[in-house]
Amino acid sequence: MAASVREKQAAALKRMLNFNAPPLKNTAAEPVWKVLIYDRGGQDIISPLLAVKELRDMGITLHLLLHSDRDPIPDVPAIYFVMPTEENIDRICQDLRSQLYESYYFNFISAISRSKLEDIASAALSANAITQVTKVFDQYLNFITLEEDMFILGNQNKEFISYHAINKPDIMDTEMEAIMDTIVDSLFCFFVTLGTVPIIRCPRGNAAEMVAVKLDKKLRENLRDARNSLFFFFFFLFFISPLFNQRPLFVLADRNLDLATPLHHTWTYQALIHDVLDFHLNRVSMDESVGSESSPAGARPKKKKNKKSYDLTSADMFWQKHKGSPFPEVAESVQEELDTYRAQEDEVKRLKSIMGLEGEDEGPISSISMSDNTAKLTSAVSSLPELLEKKRLIDLHTNVATAVLDHIKSRKLDVYFEYEEKLMSKSTLEESLLDIISDPDAGTPEDKMRLFLIFYITAQQPTSETDLDQYKKALLDTGCDLSPVNYIKQWKAFTKIAATPSNYGNSGVKPMGLFSRVMNSGSQFVMEGVKHLVLKQHELRVSRIEFGVLMIYDLQETDDYRYFDPKMLRGSESSIPRNKNPFQEAIVFMVGGGNYVEYQNLVDYTKAKPGKRVLYGCSELFNAGQFIKQLSSLGQK
Repeated sequence: MAASVREKQAAALKRMLNFNAPPLKNTAAEPVWKVLIYDRGGQDIISPLLAVKELRDMGITLHLLLHSDRDPIPDVPAIYFVMPTEENIDRICQDLRSQLYESYYFNFISAISRSKLEDIASAALSANAITQVTKVFDQYLNFITLEEDMFILGNQNKEFISYHAINKPDIMDTEMEAIMDTIVDSLFCFFVTLGTVPIIRCPRGNAAEMVAVKLDKKLRENLRDARNSLFFFFFFLFFISPLFNQRPLFVLADRNLDLATPLHHTWTYQALIHDVLDFHLNRVSMDESVGSESSPAGARPKKKKNKKSYDLTSADMFWQKHKGSPFPEVAESVQEELDTYRAQEDEVKRLKSIMGLEGEDEGPISSISMSDNTAKLTSAVSSLPELLEKKRLIDLHTNVATAVLDHIKSRKLDVYFEYEEKLMSKSTLEESLLDIISDPDAGTPEDKMRLFLIFYITAQQPTSETDLDQYKKALLDTGCDLSPVNYIKQWKAFTKIAATPSNYGNSGVKPMGLFSRVMNSGSQFVMEGVKHLVLKQHELRVSRIEFGVLMIYDLQETDDYRYFDPKMLRGSESSIPRNKNPFQEAIVFMVGGGNYVEYQNLVDYTKAKPGKRVLYGCSELFNAGQFIKQLSSLGQK
């Protein structure tokens, strides 16, 4: 995995947009102008990887949704990037009959079946458009890459493969098979794009094992047909080069291993944004107050609210550096960046003033070297675009961090975070859980429910019915829906998982009192009353399992994990790994949904293991609020 999955998926998309030919580098030739037609799934795959400017540079003049009303553009080729669904195939056939474009390049996100391909051929034949259908490709890109080391499965059908869908009590066998097939199809696409065949490990007796069995079968069937195998290049390297013997380890985990972490109030920048703001496919959307609306006489004027969106991309160096940092550090860093920018801006103004470019007297020029100042001013002016981009990013993070801070202060999220850390690390509690639940000023009903569920899930001793009734009454009094509690009670009764889903040891957090630098009067962030909590290294269950298998440690919880090697032509039921050497690269995938808390924990844990590389994937990416809704639906059944 020399190139990251993000780079490989972006390269595959660029090749597709160049009519499935390698894009020419450093060419002055004008690109062939074309239109891009995608469905919602295709849009979700492209948007985190390619900006509109990049699409334009590749000759995309228009990018339109497949099911939108589109006018004919008869002299332009069209590149389609869609899922091979019945609905999409019908619309493609309609486009052919309507003669919308000069030529058609059909690219399917997943492999198209023969019957659907015949439907397109029939439509092209009846529309006399056979010569216009230039190319038909299976792209195997049915997954979404959000980071260099993070991916999720389809965003449009996430309800179909959600934790709720997998764990609902009345699920039929056919429904479960369809869910597993959908997940396996996306994972197969992931490994085709990555260009490698993994070693698969998984626990027994849950959805993760079902996915592993199906994925192993699908990979093995493709490898068996060497002539048509999608992993030909992998085979070539494996047999030609003795150095190519490092394959990634693919560890499948089940969400039921740890239900506490997705509910946890977090303290790192990226995870906080996802928790409290509308953060979707690397884009954060939030309301911004601008001006005020006219109000009746004597009434307080109402502020207008505009919806503002910001892209948090890999090109944003501040984001790349600080997305995993504790929020107080981010607030300090934003202020430092702002101070640095102001100093650079003041320097440009000073030079302009000295050079007499702002209408001042020319007196000062005589006492200073003209050429020296001209050189400085030229340098300052040439750096203006960079300075303006820096200002844009500072404004972006100032606005986003301010919105996050408003939630922290109004909901006392620092108090919740610190209390949950103590609960999960079995530290001494200074305040009773009932006091926090009953405090009308501490958080929303959802915050209180999250806190109680973490207490209930991680409790080493079963909670007595009397105590449980007391907690339920307190939760009801604050306006909570008790459905999630009902489900967790059932889950605890039937699960065989150990009582403590996360092994935090004695980590927890270290309160550092209030801010020093960020508290100064010139700061953009008034952090008064918010605790400066410094994170200590945690070891979530997913990280412990991942590195137990990765390093071939003897961990009790991974001893019984099944072992699959799709490269072995005969299937093996062995749970004993043949490879006794530690792996260098691994992919952990959470069936049932994941979150940024686990992702960041894996990133931090990997940093402490030099030479190791770990990717995190999940069937869907949810925040605590979305997960609570799923638990609530399950608790009502």
